[in-house]
Amino acid sequence: MNIELQIQSLITSFIYGLFSSFIYNILYHVLYNKKLLIKIFSSFIYSLSIFILFFYLMMLINNAVFHPYFVLLFLIGFIIGNFKFKILRNMFIKKKRN
Repeated sequence: MNIELQIQSLITSFIYGLFSSFIYNILYHVLYNKKLLIKIFSSFIYSLSIFILFFYLMMLINNAVFHPYFVLLFLIGFIIGNFKFKILRNMFIKKKRN
């Protein structure tokens, strides 16, 4: 795989980590529902859809070649995004309660 393709894959992995974190924070109350069945089902659907979409993106970019650093960039993007979007989620909840 050439360097241009690797850079595209790295950037896509990072941005997709941010995107999946955004979706996670939108669905937070569904994923952490008090009912166990809803929690299990929603977590399964969320995880499966995130994985399938990530695999599809990698298939479009580099024929679905995965390297550990793609997953690492995805996780870094998710952690950074979760930190930022968690702040926004908490601000939204505070405004909603007032």
